[in-house]
This record gives sequence, C-alpha cells and structure tokens, in this order.
Amino acid sequence: MILSLLFLVAGLAVVIVGANILVSGSSSIAKRLKISDMVIGLTIVSIGTSTPELAISVISAINGNTDIAVGNILGSNIANILLILGISAMVYPLTVQKNTQYKEIPLVVLAILLIGVTGNDIWFDGGPINVISRADGVVYLFFFIIFMYYTFQIAGAEDVGDEAIVPQPLWKSVMYIVLGVAGLYFGGKYFVEGAVTIARYLGMSDSLIGLTIVAVGTSIPELATSVVAAYKKNSDIAVGNIVGSNIINVFMILGITATIRPLPLSATTNVDITVALYASVLLFLATFVLHARKVTRAEGVIFTVSYLAYLVYLIMNN
Repeated sequence: MILSLLFLVAGLAVVIVGANILVSGSSSIAKRLKISDMVIGLTIVSIGTSTPELAISVISAINGNTDIAVGNILGSNIANILLILGISAMVYPLTVQKNTQYKEIPLVVLAILLIGVTGNDIWFDGGPINVISRADGVVYLFFFIIFMYYTFQIAGAEDVGDEAIVPQPLWKSVMYIVLGVAGLYFGGKYFVEGAVTIARYLGMSDSLIGLTIVAVGTSIPELATSVVAAYKKNSDIAVGNIVGSNIINVFMILGITATIRPLPLSATTNVDITVALYASVLLFLATFVLHARKVTRAEGVIFTVSYLAYLVYLIMNN
C-alpha cells in the first residue's frame, strides 16, 4: 500500500514535470520557426496542460483499465468547471470573452453531448453494450482538427501575446522534448499502477478512482494556472485555460484513446456524463443569463458546492 502511494505521488509529479518541460522545449522550437506567442499559447501550451490526462488515459486504455481512462476525462472536465473555475471565481470574479461565450463554451457542451450520443449504443442503436468505438474516436479527432483550425483563425486575428517566449538553444529544446515525453510515459505508467492498486485495496471501482483521484490529480496544472491567473486578475487565462482543456480532453484525448482501444462504458457512466453536461450548461447559463460574460463569486460558490455534492454522491455509491 505504501509503495503504491509512492508510485501514485511520484508518478503524478513526474507527469507534471514532464508536461512542463515538454511545453518549454516545444514552445522554444516553435518560436525559432517564427510562430507567434498567441498561436503557441492556444496550441502547444493549451495541449501541454492536458498532457497528464493524455498520458494517463492512453496508458490506462492500453493496460485494459478503460474505466480509469473514461473516468479521468469526465472527472477532469467536471473538476475543471465546478472545482477549478469555482475556486478561481471565488478568488476573483471572472470576465468571459465574447468568442469564449458564443463559440468555445457551446463547444464544451457539444463535446459532452457527443460522448452521450456515441457512447450509448444500447439506447440509439440497440447494440449489446455501450462503447466508444474506434470509429467514434476518429470522429472526435476530426472535431479536434476543426477546433485547431478555428484556434489558428482566432490567433491570426489577434495581437501577439504580451509574454514573449525566449528561444533556447536547439539541443536544449530537443532534450526537453525527449525528457518530457519520457516523463509522461513513465510517470503515467507508475501513476496508473499505483492508482489501480490503491483502488483494489480500498475496494474502490476503477471508475471511482478515475473520476476522483486521477481526475483531480491530472487537473493540477489547470488548477495552478487558473487560480494564479484569477489572483492576478487575468480572467482570460483563468477561463480560457479551463474551456480549452475541456474541449481538448474530449476531442483530442478521448479521440486518441478510443482509436487505440475501444472504451466500454460502465452502467453508471451516464450519471457522470449528466454531471459533466450539468457543469457545462451551468457555465453557459452563468455567462449568458445570470451575468453578462461574467462568473461571479456567488456563482463560484455554487460551482464548488456542486462539486462537493458530486463527490459525496460518488463515495456513497461506490
């Protein structure tokens, strides 16, 4: 048990460090190719903060722990909105950009609806089981390509970001990328092994540990980024980081994972899809209906309390 806890903590630490140095090396090379800071931020950095979810979901799927892979994505999306945005809004009210309100938040809602439709084969097709198939994964990846195209279009219409990325020597950038990929692989491998062992020891289902420990653990980069951004009153980063990560989690990470190995859905997954949809719609309503393009402290409290209620439900129904 102690060894598994060490694997869990050390594996997560290695994944996060690996993600950071991978982003650093990739950003440096992109800067050398004269790609703007805005494009780097909207692509490499936003994908980089989601690489812990990618590494752990892919490794879980390869090892046959598909409940952890699916739970990680749904749990991360729920935690990103209800917990991270909730805490961030309580630190400082968050203003939402018009593009985010009208285009990107609806895409978050669409992504969850896509999981509900493609994953419920029994309801929609009369199939023997509910599964996100390889074909579904390819569809998700097409949505990801469209999202990336949209992102580059937005970047082309915006000014270059304020924080310039300083290019590093080429050898150093390549070394960072290699070490980052290695860190993601080995850190993710040991994290999943530790999580599965602890789950079995405590009598927790793979789905529960994916939705809680794994989901919150892999969301630490988003948590740190958004809370610090909110403290510095930089709402664009705090909100954009979460919304972008949720879109990438479904379209890219779930797409890649399902393409590698079809992902059967457990009997309770529809509850988690419903909660993820609730969180996404709540964010949509908060910016459209309650306060124009803003998430207030009071709404942050509602988000956070909703997440705590969801955790209680998960523990009670393990």
